[in-house]
Formats: sequence, structure tokens, C-alpha cells
Amino acid sequence: MRQQIAAANWKMNLTYQQGEQLLDAILKENIALADHQAAVFAVPFPYLMMASQKLSGRTNYYVSAQNCSDVKAGAYTGEVSAEMLKSINIGYCVLGHSERREYFSERNQSLAQKVQLCLDNGITPIFCCGESLSIREVGAQEGFVETQLMESLFHFSEADIRKIVIAYEPIWAIGTGKTATAAQAQEMHAHIRHLFAKKYNKATADHIPILYGGSVKAANAMELFHSPDVDGGLVGGASLVATEFISIIRALK
Repeated sequence: MRQQIAAANWKMNLTYQQGEQLLDAILKENIALADHQAAVFAVPFPYLMMASQKLSGRTNYYVSAQNCSDVKAGAYTGEVSAEMLKSINIGYCVLGHSERREYFSERNQSLAQKVQLCLDNGITPIFCCGESLSIREVGAQEGFVETQLMESLFHFSEADIRKIVIAYEPIWAIGTGKTATAAQAQEMHAHIRHLFAKKYNKATADHIPILYGGSVKAANAMELFHSPDVDGGLVGGASLVATEFISIIRALK
């Protein structure tokens, strides 16, 4: 079975102390994850070491950064490099989240560079793609997502592409309370998998985890995650509530 991932994206939320309390509450449940399952916590940069220490010794529990620089090193005040993340043993990095694209003008070519730097440093990119409401309303979502993948990922080798996790974000469903139906999520996830099969091959497409990232919560996680091509979720608001995220982890296939 493909890897199934419950990924928490804390975004710019919680104090250090609140983050500690949240992790403690989740870890206290001692949820045993199967070999094909993972829980990933994408925490703000100042909390990476704390989260790593709390998850130390836990099987299939991982820490993720929420971003990294698109350059290797240099005079870029305020930036954090993939090499820095590697040096503190961070295994994942969220790239291209819709909020980064919208508020910080991240573009597909820059994201391609970030993916490369993560791969160079042994970090698994969680690459986000997805369309806005205006694009979906005119039925252009499939072509829009294909362009995102083509310009950021499709130049990578088959070996490298197998090291990447995809997160499909219907932007119109993030923080709005709206959620794509399980059928809508499955339809786009199947399309994304088809694109990877067309570019590479079916075996590679079937290997890549594709997460759903649009208002996942305890109430809908089970239905979403049990769609054939949905391999877990990239969870925002619900990941800040221990009982919610515990239920989401338990909903993994």
C-alpha cells in the first residue's frame, strides 16, 4: 500500500508553550502507526527542535518545516535553507502552499528550485498544488494543476519524483468551511495520478502519496481518506485541536 500520511500544518499559530501542550496531548494517545502510515507535524521554524525532541523515538512520527529558501546559502536575511533543515535532521518540508503562492508570490520555477534543494539534502518535499474558486468555476482546474506540476516537477528523474509527496489543495476550500466532496477530491487525485502515469509510468504514479488539503476535519477524514486515490491529508485548522487531529490520524487507511 502507498504511504498514508496525516500531516499537520500549524501555519503561523500557537505560542511555543501551546505547541508543546498540543504535541503532548496528541502523543499521550500513543497511536501505533503501521509501516505504511505516518504522522507529520509542519511547525513554525522556532519550534522545529522542540517538536523533534518530543517525537524522538516515535516510530513513523516526523517533523516538517513549512517552507525553505530557493537558494542554497548566502546573504538572504530571514531565510532558512534546506541545508540548515538537514543539519537539525528535519525530514520533510511543505512547499508551494497556496498561502505562500498568494501572499508571498511564490512561482512554479522558484518552487522547482526549492524541491531540488530539498532532494539534494535528503528532505521529502510535500509539494502543494491546487486551484482557486474562479478557476474551478470555469472548469479549468485540471489544466491549471497540470501546469503547476509540469513547471515545478516534471523535469525530475523517475527516481527523484518517487521521493516527493503531493498535496492537492482546492484553494476555495481552505479556511472557508467548504470542503470538496469525497467524489470531487477523488476525481482530482485520480487526475493527478494519471498525469504522473502519463509523464513517467503507472508504477511510479501508484507509488506517490497524494494528500488532500482542504478543510480536513475529524468529521470528514474517514470518507476522504478512504477514496482510492486519497492518501491522507494536509490539515490546517483541525491540526491545532488535539482531539481533532487524533481522530484524523486514526482515519488513515
